[in-house]
Amino acid sequence: MMPVDMVGELNPENVLAATRMGIFPWYDIPGNPMWYSPDQRCVFLVNEFKPSKSLQQAYRKHKWDITIDEAFRTVMENCAGNGREDSTWILPEMIEAYCEIHKMGYAHSVEVWKGDKLVGGLYGIALGSIFCGESMFSLEPNTSKFALWQLIEHVKKMNFHCIDAQVSNPHLLSMGARMISKDQYLNILKDSLNAPDRFEKDFAVY
Repeated sequence: MMPVDMVGELNPENVLAATRMGIFPWYDIPGNPMWYSPDQRCVFLVNEFKPSKSLQQAYRKHKWDITIDEAFRTVMENCAGNGREDSTWILPEMIEAYCEIHKMGYAHSVEVWKGDKLVGGLYGIALGSIFCGESMFSLEPNTSKFALWQLIEHVKKMNFHCIDAQVSNPHLLSMGARMISKDQYLNILKDSLNAPDRFEKDFAVY
């Protein structure tokens, strides 16, 4: 994945401008954000998504609770420290920038709770009718999958078309993500940005 020719520090304005162009930041070394727009984009098409039977069984067993924007920074910190090979790009300056975007009303987190313990979640940016996912974490099996399932059901009610997952990995593909071309993604993004911002925070398990 080659970086695009975009020079700029990691701040809320640059992140939002890049997101609107189909570009996202990814760190190589601290203080040196790289910006990417891959030729193939990993997405979840909302109307195609179906939770697996095992995921549905896991929810019936555990009865997790779900919230939106109750613990944004904590979700990011867990994504950064979740032991994943690609987690090192969520550096402190990334957390601070996205927390500012959260305060601006564009970045959101989904939290999965077991009692009063945060056990999974994800975060990303909602613009128009697209949710651009950034990262997810699980402290117990299936909790990040449950967060994604519930987010998809939630945005479906707001007529979102897709959730951008940026770059594929086996975990995302196992949950039903698919690859589309950059041109297809940019067309989806253009249509989505023409819609008014309509991400709702009122949330319940679907």
